[in-house]
Amino acid sequence: MSKSEIEKKVKRALDMVRLSEFGHRRPAHLSGGQQQRVAVARALVFEPELVLMDEPLGALDKNLREEMQYEIKHIQEDLGVTMIYVTHDQSEALTMSDRIAVFNDGVVQQLATPEELYERPVNAFVAQFIGENNRLRGDVIAVDEHACRVQIPNGDIITAKPVAVGKEGERSTLSLRPERIVINPEQGGLPNIFDARVEEVIYLGDHLRTRVSVCESDEFIIKTPNAEGHPNLQRGDTIRIGWSKEDCRALDAS
Repeated sequence: MSKSEIEKKVKRALDMVRLSEFGHRRPAHLSGGQQQRVAVARALVFEPELVLMDEPLGALDKNLREEMQYEIKHIQEDLGVTMIYVTHDQSEALTMSDRIAVFNDGVVQQLATPEELYERPVNAFVAQFIGENNRLRGDVIAVDEHACRVQIPNGDIITAKPVAVGKEGERSTLSLRPERIVINPEQGGLPNIFDARVEEVIYLGDHLRTRVSVCESDEFIIKTPNAEGHPNLQRGDTIRIGWSKEDCRALDAS
């Protein structure tokens, strides 16, 4: 290429990653986030149709990593280039992806949009791998195309949405997201209502993470937004919690 063409391509690549003012510097003289932008620019300067990224942000601190996630996503959207991005960071996958493939032992368990993957996992492995998840195990005592009733070891019966369950008598794993739990629901308003004991309350700024003992599990998590009127829970409190059938997915026993 001619010198002018090279300069044009380099300037365009640096503009993409917002580093046009730093073109005269050596990478070693840049910050960690800026060095990651240089790496992205080096990959994009050739105008590829496909970019492969293998955990490129793993060495960055939390704030830089989140900033670069948005940068890369915006570049991909602007250029229309396909990116295959490998990561073990679940939030990173949900933030950046149009489609996510979840692998287990080299086999794709589910390929779907982030929303589909999080809200409607097809098996217990995907439900546990993506996002925080409450798991309860029991035996199927009744099932049809609309609902599944699962009895857990202490005798409680939970009504769930049948997704990947077999026939009556077989084992099932129930999957329930922490933010779907209702604290002190109206009696009769939900099909699943149980007494729970508060074991731990952790303040996380935008939300509260409460661990309770319920249905023979002392690792049951409830997430509530830190908003006006949120329940003021203390360790040792006994509360009522509930959830809908649609939010509780009956999956395989693994």
